[in-house]
Amino acid sequence: MEFSFLTMGTASALPTANRYPSAHILTVRERLFLIDCGEGAQMQMRKYGVSFGKIDHIFISHLHGDHLFGLFGLLSTMAMGGRQGDLNIYAPEGFGRILAFFMEQFGEGIKYNINFHPIKCREPQLIYDSRQVEAFAFPLVHRGETYGFLFREKEPQLNVHKHLIEPYKLSLYEIARLKEGKDLVRPATFTDEDGSEVEYEQTLLNKDFTYLPYKPRSFAYCTDTLPFKRLAGWVKGADLIYHDSTYTNEYSELAKTTFHSTSQAAACCALEAGAKKLVLGHYSSRYKSLDTMLEEARAVFPESYLAREGAKFEIELEKYKE
Repeated sequence: MEFSFLTMGTASALPTANRYPSAHILTVRERLFLIDCGEGAQMQMRKYGVSFGKIDHIFISHLHGDHLFGLFGLLSTMAMGGRQGDLNIYAPEGFGRILAFFMEQFGEGIKYNINFHPIKCREPQLIYDSRQVEAFAFPLVHRGETYGFLFREKEPQLNVHKHLIEPYKLSLYEIARLKEGKDLVRPATFTDEDGSEVEYEQTLLNKDFTYLPYKPRSFAYCTDTLPFKRLAGWVKGADLIYHDSTYTNEYSELAKTTFHSTSQAAACCALEAGAKKLVLGHYSSRYKSLDTMLEEARAVFPESYLAREGAKFEIELEKYKE
């Protein structure tokens, strides 16, 4: 049951010879989500073996070119590849005009439906919901309307302790009800001191008979943003956070004026959120080496890591003991 984050573009506004603009793949149980689609995204997808046909949902954080310019090429390639299934795009409201222009100028060969889901919220809002995973959008503090995303597995169905099935003579019907989280009330008998059988109602509490097979996993995407207090609460407990890390502390004032974060600020957010792991990304083109950036983050939050083109970060499944 894979839950992983593949970073295909780690540059900020100016790409470099070794860093592409923002584009990432989140894989949750064989379902692929494309998060942002900067220039060259489809080339990176080819390079790292990402199937275009498995992309049914695209999430665009904001309408700056380094997060969007790769989308037109990808949509056209999907059409040339014979795509038939619907494609869903989640983006700020203004994307509607961009999509309308694209379809008017270049949409003749597109035979599949593109469903645009506009995002507009001031608090975390559910924007995607399936049987196994849900995704929320939340506002970030950047130039223009910008959103982060939280992807979270839903709680799995409860398991019944196997060692209790035989002693309590649990039927298949009763096991199914316990897995649904229900208590059981059923007729039973016991023999009193006189040897007589006495009927009574036996209550089996769900909490005594069941357990969660594993802990639901979560991932938060916090691109292009100034640090702000509420963010850590919105992504609290995330297993993995990807966070804007455009500058080192040396350029903290520039980070403020451009509405970005330093690696240290990203680490502070991860620490306050109680995250398990932090991935830094969206680096300024001024940095040839990222060593200082990583050192400053790890001084605050030791489980900090650098995004690299082609790097994959796995969120392991944590199973509960029966």
